[in-house]
Amino acid sequence: MVRMTASPARRVLLAAPRGYCAGVDRAVIAVEKALEQYGAPIYVRHEIVHNKYVVQTLERKGAIFVEQTDEVPEGSIVMFSAHGVAPTVHDEAARGKLATIDATCPLVTKVHKEAVRFAQDDYDILLIGHEGHEEVIGTSGEAPDHITLVDGPADVAKVEVRDPSRVVWLSQTTLSVDETMETVDALKDKFPQLISPPSDDICYATQNRQVAVKHMGAESDLVIVVGSRNSSNSKRLVEVALQAGARASYLVDFASEIEEEWLDGVTTVGLTSGASVPEILVEEVLAWLSARGFEDVELVKTADESIVFSLPKELRRDLRAEAAALVADRLGAQ
Repeated sequence: MVRMTASPARRVLLAAPRGYCAGVDRAVIAVEKALEQYGAPIYVRHEIVHNKYVVQTLERKGAIFVEQTDEVPEGSIVMFSAHGVAPTVHDEAARGKLATIDATCPLVTKVHKEAVRFAQDDYDILLIGHEGHEEVIGTSGEAPDHITLVDGPADVAKVEVRDPSRVVWLSQTTLSVDETMETVDALKDKFPQLISPPSDDICYATQNRQVAVKHMGAESDLVIVVGSRNSSNSKRLVEVALQAGARASYLVDFASEIEEEWLDGVTTVGLTSGASVPEILVEEVLAWLSARGFEDVELVKTADESIVFSLPKELRRDLRAEAAALVADRLGAQ
């Protein structure tokens, strides 16, 4: 007699929370409201959030994404992304006679204000973050003479400060919590009097998504993270999954990017998404997995999120009229 062995059950562990955080939700709605209120085009300096699907969707509605402020025609409306900008960018907009909407995430604004305050008190500020990231560029611009970028523990050896008794660390909000604290520990070894910021700079949503991935990573053969490759917090989720024990982890923008061979020998798939990712993209991945036998979905819930940020105050004004007035002032002065 041949004894049949039942195939192991295939399941999906679905992280909660995942996807949009309050800052991203606010920024995306701000672009949609601006288009509705003022009509197209609305210019946006850099991607409003780091997600390909969101950017493409807003472009179809009339948003125009530019890299530099001087690409925006005089008398137009320009929105600053959720990642924040340096004060020099606000100056550029004023010189260009542009009406502005600031969609910077309030948690990023908090870090900007901390940088200004510590610089005013003449501290050396060690900003933990990734070189070239828009959030780091914006924060550094608040106090360029006082801020030194520290891009991970390996950077610590070359850090120099004027007075080791007057030094503070701040961080990019979308980093891995573990990696950040490893850098902080190395900095404290070098500068024992290092001051910590008054509250944790790493975004609550970034932390919550990483905690959920840690819980499911150890039980997952494969973890799929939905998010774009320029999304810092999405890339960190892949790293966290692997550190938690997942055999493999991949970052995808869309379900169509998943490769069939990733499922070889896999019985448990962990699924999450970065803080800039709309839920529709997660649903498409769930449908793709279901069609391949992964129909059992278990929620891995580690936190409740109820934070909501109010929309930028500029959306309560007539910005088209303000932009026209700025241009009229320039013409009158000529």
